[in-house]
Amino acid sequence: MPALLQAENITRILPLEIPVTLVKDASMTVETGEFISITGPSGSGKSSLLYLLGILDRPTEGRVLINGEDTSVMEDDQLAALRLKKIGFIFQSHFLLPEFSALENVMLPMRRLGLLNEKEIENRAQKILEDLGLGEHSRKLPRQMSGGQSQRVAIARALANDPPLILADEPTGNLDSVSSKTVEDMLKDLTQSYGRTVIYVTHDMEFAERAGRRIHIIDGRLAPPPNKDKTIVKKSLSSEEL
Repeated sequence: MPALLQAENITRILPLEIPVTLVKDASMTVETGEFISITGPSGSGKSSLLYLLGILDRPTEGRVLINGEDTSVMEDDQLAALRLKKIGFIFQSHFLLPEFSALENVMLPMRRLGLLNEKEIENRAQKILEDLGLGEHSRKLPRQMSGGQSQRVAIARALANDPPLILADEPTGNLDSVSSKTVEDMLKDLTQSYGRTVIYVTHDMEFAERAGRRIHIIDGRLAPPPNKDKTIVKKSLSSEEL
């Protein structure tokens, strides 16, 4: 069976007057059920890498394969259809449509995919919200919910079409510590209980270390993660040495 996600020497260059390289020659293989963090300094290319893996952006060079399908040869409408079926996205700002209820926001991806009738779509959206502890809030508008609740609605929306791959860009960046821990636990549970693959960008090193694998990027290139256990041990002098 092919890997769920495979990146082969992907590079992303912005064609400006002075070209800017966002990601350079990155390769990786991601299997089903992995929980992966992406870390690096600000401006190092973390989000750019995530958008390439999620086929939101096309690489300037290299290719991304989803379940063995080469996305580099696909037209834009084919890429959009593949994203809708295979990938769920969660962003730092939840990007819920403010005029729609939580339930309606979760229903939107299913309506776009068009595989279920309206009643089936509503029932599935309600079930997902209930599973995430938001059943009683399903008719509320985003402005009537807390930041943590809104981010959980965003997670529910990402799960709407049952995608095998969830990509999250700083999903806890705008949340307080309690809400952050709730969202972190939910994302982790998606891999442990439901077998989904989750790849997330984060500046939170504690959250990053909860991942089964950590990808580090510096100046657009993949690099070994810093060794958190590397410490300088001072030698104690004995009485004889004194």
